[in-house]
Amino acid sequence: MKIFLAGASGAIGSQMVVQLVARGHEVVGTTRSASKADALRALGAEPVVLDALNPESVADAVAKAEPEVIVHQLTALNGPMSLRQVKLMAAATNRLRTEGTDHLLAAGRAVGVRRFVAQSNAQWMERTGGPVTDESGRLEPNAPGDAAEAVAALRYLEDAVTRITWADGIALRYGGFYGPGTSLSAAPDAIMTAQIRKRRLPIVGNGGGVLSLVHIVDAASATVAAVERGKAGIYHVADDEPVPVREWQPVLARALGAKPPRRVPAWLVRMLAGQAAVDMMTRARGISSEKAKRELGWTLQYPSWRTGFFEGLE
Repeated sequence: MKIFLAGASGAIGSQMVVQLVARGHEVVGTTRSASKADALRALGAEPVVLDALNPESVADAVAKAEPEVIVHQLTALNGPMSLRQVKLMAAATNRLRTEGTDHLLAAGRAVGVRRFVAQSNAQWMERTGGPVTDESGRLEPNAPGDAAEAVAALRYLEDAVTRITWADGIALRYGGFYGPGTSLSAAPDAIMTAQIRKRRLPIVGNGGGVLSLVHIVDAASATVAAVERGKAGIYHVADDEPVPVREWQPVLARALGAKPPRRVPAWLVRMLAGQAAVDMMTRARGISSEKAKRELGWTLQYPSWRTGFFEGLE
């Protein structure tokens, strides 16, 4: 098939290009930066430099590509971890998940794509019920004020994509990425890894928030499976071992050769970083990916982060 991959130069996008090309698909991949075009071409994609918030540019690029499937992996979540920069990245990502989604959907409808696959995430599942939820769970309706816009943008994306009637609209709720190209990798400039090595990513409060993780190669392979075989609706994409924060952070520190994380009271983090950070560390819920494995035939290279941290960070 011919695939229009929006966000092809990102961590999961570049992994997807490799896997799609290896399976015989033709990939047109977008990037915001002309400096990344050669790298995409080397991976086997036809690069397109694109401002995804410009509806005319999006419509023109999709019309020229004439794809059968559009994959929406657009985010702006990279760069320094200063509080100001994080807020700017979050705001830009919210626009890509609302305006950017609308532009890609309109362009896809105009050319008659048969499948539209978009990136959501599972960090903000509703904070009621057990520690793990399947796709019947909903995004948190009462998110903390400092996360409300981000959760609303995710909800907008999921609703807009899964309610289309002219193609199969698929939203993938990913667990937390780790591995090459992500913020949790062995690379010296990986943002989260650097924080862990400096003991600046503490366990907050009781550390009871449950996180589902997924290696970036496995996240990409699930997305390829959705491109090829997915049905309209939502799929969860994570490994087989949801885990409380207080358990996985020390293991990751050990895998990186770093000292164990510090423990910090919730009230202090709330004062310094906001309620959303505390909520994520103490109340988050994990996800089950049984539906993706059952319906998509998806298998994981790293079924557990316990193996992935020691074998898959390079």
